[in-house]
Amino acid sequence: MDFGVFILAQQRGYHQTPQQVIYNSIEQTVAAEQAGFTNAWYAEHHFNNYSLSPSPLMMVAHMAGKTERIRLGTAVCILPLYQPARFLAEVGFADVVSNGRLDLGVGSGYQEFEFERFGVKIQDAAEIYNEFLDIIPKGLTQKIVEYDGKFLKMPPSSVAVRPLQSPMPPVWITSGNPVALGRGVREGYNLFVTALLGGNQAITDLRGRLEKVAQDNGADLDRDVKFGFLRCAYASDKPSEIDAYLNCARFQRRISESLKYRRAQSDDGYMVKEVPSATDPTMEQLKENLPVGSVNQVIDKLLEEISILKPKHIAIQTQLGDFDQAAMLKQIDLWGSTIIPAVQKELSRNKQTDTATAV
Repeated sequence: MDFGVFILAQQRGYHQTPQQVIYNSIEQTVAAEQAGFTNAWYAEHHFNNYSLSPSPLMMVAHMAGKTERIRLGTAVCILPLYQPARFLAEVGFADVVSNGRLDLGVGSGYQEFEFERFGVKIQDAAEIYNEFLDIIPKGLTQKIVEYDGKFLKMPPSSVAVRPLQSPMPPVWITSGNPVALGRGVREGYNLFVTALLGGNQAITDLRGRLEKVAQDNGADLDRDVKFGFLRCAYASDKPSEIDAYLNCARFQRRISESLKYRRAQSDDGYMVKEVPSATDPTMEQLKENLPVGSVNQVIDKLLEEISILKPKHIAIQTQLGDFDQAAMLKQIDLWGSTIIPAVQKELSRNKQTDTATAV
């Protein structure tokens, strides 16, 4: 079981400057490597405060010079907003400067506000995304790539700076769409999924959907598919810290949903208002649903969730809203020194028990 940090780089209000948000992202990545996390993931969004990470590949390239071991991932590159020739070249470059540490997460996007400003129709996103999935393996593994699609076209072209990883960096498919996930399964890519802020029932339902996707595409989920799980989690004996973290997690979902469902409000065209929703979970529901609480409570809840979902990777959301940076750096260290080793030790013990029982 690998663990990563997912860095959304949010700006909850003007009391945070963009520089502070980006520097916090950098500092969290360095701290995650020092704590022993295997991955750091960076989002992509544009034109508002939901995320100040406009180019996860640029973030990967920057962090490559500040880290040595941790894998650096895009979560995700919104493919319909890219031009394919430049995208392929930048993927190759990012993998080279990171010395082969790039994980390439890709998705089709969901915020119409972004698409409009890139001159792309969100109704075309799925088709453009699929054409990109045609191009990516060709462009990164073949000397010459040529493509003539409905939306994307490339005359015979060669990527000058090719990836170090062979045959190419691992590709992670992020989607809630079974068709998109199914293509990822068929083509041997990794999947990245989430249960949002839901509890065990949401995780059980997610497991069922993934099993069906795998089965429908001729695969066994546990044997053939590597998938990661994005999760909010926080360990502390201080109720005020847990409440502050959960408040930021709920802020993230409110803004995300308002952008997804085209109901975002803003007084100045940039800062999206945080508007409570009828579907908001209460703080008590969040505490019941998520791995939050004391260290032992978090470990026990994580092990319970892992037993249901059986992911190969868990990415913990670290930079949410305006959560205190000093507290989050201590949290990252706590995960590395205590929580992750305890979880991995118990998983190893369970595996040994299962093996002995089978024999």
